[in-house]
Amino acid sequence: MIEAYVLLQTTTGASSEVAAALRHLSGVLQADPVAGAYDVIAKVCGESLDDLTPLVGATMTDVPGVARALTCTIMEW
Repeated sequence: MIEAYVLLQTTTGASSEVAAALRHLSGVLQADPVAGAYDVIAKVCGESLDDLTPLVGATMTDVPGVARALTCTIMEW
């Protein structure tokens, strides 16, 4: 299993709605609005990177209010 944090920027005032919508997506473990350079941080998981690519690259970025996403894969040593 592979996990990643996804840092999202949203349109103005959309962070709570985006976080709530993300929580309903398969593969999203947690999604919370935050203050700072990003508006929402989500933790996602999949069996491989191939599972995360469509989740972040299409599904999450298609949520209304999402402007940008940056994926940070968790490295297990």
